[in-house]
Amino acid sequence: MVACGLGAIQLTLGAFDSKASATSLATSLSASGSATQSTASLSPERRPSPQQLSYPPGTTNWLLHYLLALGIGLGCLVAWNGLVTRRNDRRSGASLAKEAAKLKKLTIGYPEGMRIFEELRRQQLLEDRFQGLGLQIDWRSYPSASSLLDDLSQGWIDFCGGGATASIFSQAAHHLFVRVAREKYPDLDADLILVPDNSSIHQLQDLRGKRIAFDEGSSAHYVLVRCLEAAGIDYNDIEPVMLAQQDALSLFKEGLVDAWVVWMPYAPTEARRHYPGRSLGSLESLLGSDVGREVPTLYYAIPELIRDYPRITKALLEEVNEAGVLSLENRLAELKDLLGLEADSQPAQLALKTSIEQLEARIQERTLVPLDDNTLHHLQEQANRFYRLRLISERVNVADVTHSLRMRQNWSY
Repeated sequence: MVACGLGAIQLTLGAFDSKASATSLATSLSASGSATQSTASLSPERRPSPQQLSYPPGTTNWLLHYLLALGIGLGCLVAWNGLVTRRNDRRSGASLAKEAAKLKKLTIGYPEGMRIFEELRRQQLLEDRFQGLGLQIDWRSYPSASSLLDDLSQGWIDFCGGGATASIFSQAAHHLFVRVAREKYPDLDADLILVPDNSSIHQLQDLRGKRIAFDEGSSAHYVLVRCLEAAGIDYNDIEPVMLAQQDALSLFKEGLVDAWVVWMPYAPTEARRHYPGRSLGSLESLLGSDVGREVPTLYYAIPELIRDYPRITKALLEEVNEAGVLSLENRLAELKDLLGLEADSQPAQLALKTSIEQLEARIQERTLVPLDDNTLHHLQEQANRFYRLRLISERVNVADVTHSLRMRQNWSY
């Protein structure tokens, strides 16, 4: 195949390098130029028509040889590229099978209600991808990302996703994990500050001196820190009540805490749809339109998965990305159904149309992307805030290669 391509290229070069053809062509062109000047002085009646104009001898044959050689050369190169690609695909498939046979079981963890993982599990994308390769897929759901990363560091799970804040506390505790990717567009409806319906708290400044429940080391923890900062309230001027969400719910219902910072799942469970109380506002209304950069959703793996099973990691990220696209399509369909309800007010309809346009644009993009400087910069600022407040025992460098994988985007759609 290579010989075919090279032979065609040599044939092409030969057509250019032929001294006889070049000399003949130059002589012919000179004669043709003189003939053209002479015909210019003729009257229109005696001037030859375009059909009567002659070309230098051998020009047509030379062009045909050139085009033929070029076509053969390009055809050979395309065929060779296809052969190499198919051979690489076979090698990659064989290597994936070897990794799957070696790993035997892949355990996935995710926070309860996280849309992408629930779609990934419901559609059985991983099971289909590794079908016949001897790799068992197990699933575990968790109430929060903080407990998720604890199990990841102990090897109970191999791969997971969740809020970025938990990784700061885990890194400070010297847990073993690797940040491998992030969601391109975080869900800003995930975190809320709830107060009882009859509460006197109506704005962030009213939180001073109050008992506030939240899950330590979760994104809700960081949201509270930022809200207190925005309101000019020192962290020591509140009474923190650190509880997991299922434990904080009962205290909130009984009125034993004044406010509750809750991590709302990306697809709320039935129980959380009936949380009591009212919200102080959305994250954007409380902290500004750039807050999405501060609360990213990240994906994590054990170091062994990254080091010893790169093809499984690549396939895993590809299927998570596919689940993200499917999840966006489902949300888009839900919003379009709501758009048709006549009972909605005009402002609500306008907001729905804006959300629909955003989702339609995002579906055309990747949902999962590699870590970048901007993400790590905001995560480092978050870690610095926790350290200044003495909420973590030591400074952490989130860009440390031990904990953050800066890789080229080598997974496909």
